[in-house]
Amino acid sequence: MSDNNRSNESQGGQPKGGKDGKKFPNSPRFNFNFYWIYGIIIVILIITQFFQWGTAERKIMFDDFERTMLMTKDVDKIVVTGDVAHITIKKDKLSDPKYKDVRFKTWGNVENPGPHYYLNTGPAELFAKKVDEAQKSFAPEEKISIDYEQDSHSYWDIILNWLLPIGFFIVIWVFIMRRMGGGGGGSQIFNIGKSKAQLFDKDLQVRVTFNDVAGLEEAKVEVMEIVDFLKTPKKYTTLGGKIPRGALLVGPPGTGKTLLAKAVAGEAQVPFFSLSGSDFVEMFVGVGASRVRDLFRQAKEKAPCIIFIDEIDAIGRARGKSPSFSANDERESTLNQLLTEMDGFGSNSGVIILAATNRADILDRALLRPGRFDRQIYVELPDVNGRKAIFLVHLKPLKINDTLDIDFLARQTPGFSGADIANVCNEAALIAARKNKTSIDKQDFLDAIDRIIGGLEKKNKIISPQEKKVIAYHEAGHASVSWLLEHAHPLIKVTIVPRGNSLGAAWYLPEERQITTTDQLMDEICAALGGRVAEDIIFGKISTGALSDLEKITKQAYAMVTIYGLNEKIGNISFYDSSGQQEYNFNKPYSEQTAETIDTEVKKMIDFAYARTKDLLLQHKEQLSQLAGRLLEREVIFKEDLEQIFGKRKWEDKPEIPLLSASTPNGSSNGKEEKPAALPPVNPPAAVDENKEPS
Repeated sequence: MSDNNRSNESQGGQPKGGKDGKKFPNSPRFNFNFYWIYGIIIVILIITQFFQWGTAERKIMFDDFERTMLMTKDVDKIVVTGDVAHITIKKDKLSDPKYKDVRFKTWGNVENPGPHYYLNTGPAELFAKKVDEAQKSFAPEEKISIDYEQDSHSYWDIILNWLLPIGFFIVIWVFIMRRMGGGGGGSQIFNIGKSKAQLFDKDLQVRVTFNDVAGLEEAKVEVMEIVDFLKTPKKYTTLGGKIPRGALLVGPPGTGKTLLAKAVAGEAQVPFFSLSGSDFVEMFVGVGASRVRDLFRQAKEKAPCIIFIDEIDAIGRARGKSPSFSANDERESTLNQLLTEMDGFGSNSGVIILAATNRADILDRALLRPGRFDRQIYVELPDVNGRKAIFLVHLKPLKINDTLDIDFLARQTPGFSGADIANVCNEAALIAARKNKTSIDKQDFLDAIDRIIGGLEKKNKIISPQEKKVIAYHEAGHASVSWLLEHAHPLIKVTIVPRGNSLGAAWYLPEERQITTTDQLMDEICAALGGRVAEDIIFGKISTGALSDLEKITKQAYAMVTIYGLNEKIGNISFYDSSGQQEYNFNKPYSEQTAETIDTEVKKMIDFAYARTKDLLLQHKEQLSQLAGRLLEREVIFKEDLEQIFGKRKWEDKPEIPLLSASTPNGSSNGKEEKPAALPPVNPPAAVDENKEPS
């Protein structure tokens, strides 16, 4: 049974238009496929190649002309222009089938007055001699005389033959360049090396402030200091202090790094350049470095100012770690230019760099050193107090029931990021609207949390009675073991209604803790094995439904042995590389003998947990059957059902972390500031176990 908690990165949408409604390059109208342009050009070329327009003449050889036209007395007149003879057929002869291709004009059913054919004459005297010889036997009145005209083209012919095609391709070129340049003219191709940063200043302002950012109190303090320095620099310079050159926002997806940068832009009241790390990357060599130079040139002109680079890992990856087949790696040259601009020989005073990433471990060390990024601001997943503050922000625009307990919502969403909480609030509003309610109540939020964690209910999914019984005992096994073990997470709800990709699910409430002991980890492994053990005890055989359970406990057991040093035989050794510089996926940092020992210890650990879980459920087999029967009857059971069957847990409820009040600015009702606790990295943040279908 795996933990399935989705975290969505908070996406700061850029404004679609400026003060005057001007469209920006990220506007939807610029989502254009260039293949349409290529297709149109090809179609036009095909049309001009295969279709003749106007009164086009057909080319003919002299022998055919002499045999089929001149000798049959079908020719009306011959006009020679230069070295080309234009032949007109008599009007009464055009009805002959052999002239059907020149009888009518090409654009409609209108008779063609001529000329109808043309041929190359060569020397004029020789052509005239041939015509005269062909007409020797003709009567004088039947002979056709040759008229000679000067070779002159009208201005209209010049326009059609030369200027019109050239003009057409100029229009296409300007159109393409406007698309590439984001609204500029055809000269935008020469601006390919210009920076794509969006400037927020007096004309285009960000309306997000620090009041819109909740649950990130420590991070807000650090970035607010940068904003304060820009507003009142004398406060710091009089003591000899210097403003940090840059600050790097680091944290998991969805925790609010981009939102924090938006708040800085809204509060600083100085020019703010915003762009993504991928904006430097282009198909042309040297463009990235050129854009970095142009960005810092603009920033120095508007100093003091702030540059924000989102997802900086796109260009900041450690150099020399990825093979390059070219002599000049574009990404590395872009990074080298960025390093030089941030702290090189050139003056860079008054320009502060903010950057955000969730992959700080892969960044180049030269980028992280003091003088470039003096501070690394960690934006972690919010604790219970942080989640309460975030709920208060996202609940403001919603019509909620007066009886809604925000403290309850904060405790029901362990491991949720700010983006997840925003999603919960939105889903709750949609669910309430679907039920035609006038306000959003507690049940709507619980349904929203279930929807996000477990997926959408599939009540119409076809499950046989035997399969349903197996699923019920499987979930009852999880619930029973978690209730009977001290350090297992307390149960919230168990269901055998299919959700998403799971056939059944159990929700637990992880404890808010910063460190995890061996006993706690072993109890969690036993709780995860409860489903498979229950199947083994009741049915005498096991199924594939424990796939996600086995995946979870295997990863956890290997982490205990190889990362946390919680195994006696391996000892206090960790093979974990927090910097991410070692390629452990290809070269293991231990010998084959140690690898064999690790595998043996992991199997021994899981076998011990399995035997312990089996002994526990055999002692409470009757209660297990009662719980499974109730689950088959109701399909959903809660904590109260376990209390009725097993009685209250032996262990006293641990004191809950006191939630801070929102009545004062610092969140404390008694005026004392309390530091919130962070979620443990060892403890799984999700609160759901699933009985998944085998893939």
